[in-house]
Amino acid sequence: MLADIPGLVRVEQVGREELLTRCLDPDLRRDDDRYCTVCEYIDCPPDVVYEYLRKGHHLEEWTYSVRDFEPTGTPGLWVGRDRLTDDTRIFCRVEANPDAMTVDYHCAWDQGDRLWMIYLMRVVPAGPVVDRPGSVVTWTNCRHPYYDHNPYPELAPAPDRPWVGDFWDLFDAGHRVEMDNLKAILEYRHRNGLPVSVPPVREVRR
Repeated sequence: MLADIPGLVRVEQVGREELLTRCLDPDLRRDDDRYCTVCEYIDCPPDVVYEYLRKGHHLEEWTYSVRDFEPTGTPGLWVGRDRLTDDTRIFCRVEANPDAMTVDYHCAWDQGDRLWMIYLMRVVPAGPVVDRPGSVVTWTNCRHPYYDHNPYPELAPAPDRPWVGDFWDLFDAGHRVEMDNLKAILEYRHRNGLPVSVPPVREVRR
């Protein structure tokens, strides 16, 4: 049933030497700016890592610039500030699956009706994949067309406010910094017997 599908590269159609030649082709070894994926080993149990990630207020701890989340009038939708730029609101809804240990942050700048900035995270038990206790965390972003053009320019706080897509070329490096933050927080608390999850800051202030 696969024979009629053109372009497949399988051992039945492509020999090993030809495969090696193809893999050495520079055109097949380029960076792909349509997606950004980072991953990291974290010395903390996967169920603990998942519980931390699924509570969206923890974004205020491990991300570089997301702060001050508050609930909106829509159940499950929160609004905070992205201090990457001035006076920018970021809306967020968390969609988590405990069976697969996936945590997806559906976000957008300026408005909460179309959450198109989607951060896809998965927690993997480290034992089966790297033969160590702890977790492997993966994080992927896809380059939605709105990164290139702000669909709601009238909602920007100022006409000259930079757009989130202006930073796309820095996503890989920026997300690695934030993944390092995540690793440092989780490992420090786990290693020292501290609660890994913390209450939202707004509850602490009350």
